[in-house]
Amino acid sequence: MPPDTRETTERYFRQAVERHWDPYAIDLAADRETLTGLSRSAFTQLRATLAMFGAGEEHVTEDLVPVAAVVDDDSDQRFVASHLYDEAKHAAFFERYWNDAVRPAAEARGLEPTAPTADRWFTDSYEEVFGRTEAAMNRLLEADTPANRARAYCHYHLTVEGVFGQTGFHAVESTFGPETDGPSLPGLVEGFSGIRRDEGRHVGYGMDRLAALLESGAVERSLVEETVMGLAEPVDAVVERMGWHRLPGPDSDDLVAFVAQQRRNRLQQLPGEAASDPAAED
Repeated sequence: MPPDTRETTERYFRQAVERHWDPYAIDLAADRETLTGLSRSAFTQLRATLAMFGAGEEHVTEDLVPVAAVVDDDSDQRFVASHLYDEAKHAAFFERYWNDAVRPAAEARGLEPTAPTADRWFTDSYEEVFGRTEAAMNRLLEADTPANRARAYCHYHLTVEGVFGQTGFHAVESTFGPETDGPSLPGLVEGFSGIRRDEGRHVGYGMDRLAALLESGAVERSLVEETVMGLAEPVDAVVERMGWHRLPGPDSDDLVAFVAQQRRNRLQQLPGEAASDPAAED
């Protein structure tokens, strides 16, 4: 591993230690009250969004295991161990939020309690994104090649965390954050703030690894672009359903534009000349 890459990885690990946050310490009382007063459509949509986030965190916790199995440098091993812990912590936050805020609000509204794992919350596009990501990660266990590592980083770090997840954070924080004119969910936004900080390290790690593969000539930039753009359609289909109606947050068109810009930004952060214009694909 190049010395500068190792140094960056060690810095990410130290940040993980120093910036720890506790998902069980966040006060959710105000959120329960707000959720009880949301319109029925907004409450249903928020439950769907939270279910997707929670399931997504469960998916990525499991999907990271192949990376942990193939990295051999001690700095990589420490960081990936912290990464696994972060993802498990995120899953715990969403589970707690559902049990301590969503379910009591549903009962107060006279609604039938619904599990966050119910099929109603997940579309075919959502299942496709995570199914393809799982396959890309598990391919590392079959053949740990530069191309397979690049595909894994493209699926997991660049797309699921760096594009998909960041768009979801934007959708919720722009709707329920303290600076909006709409209903406030301070506990959810506080949890998202901690998750976003963690994801910044994760995305940075994957992007560093992709950049190193490209700079070494081990993989072509076209492989990266084809992998990322190949996920655009199902990702955008899920994002389109996150737009809020009759609330002061981004609508579906806003979010589709946002996710497309996130995708362009991530590709532009990588070295090498683009083989195609990502903007033309969105």
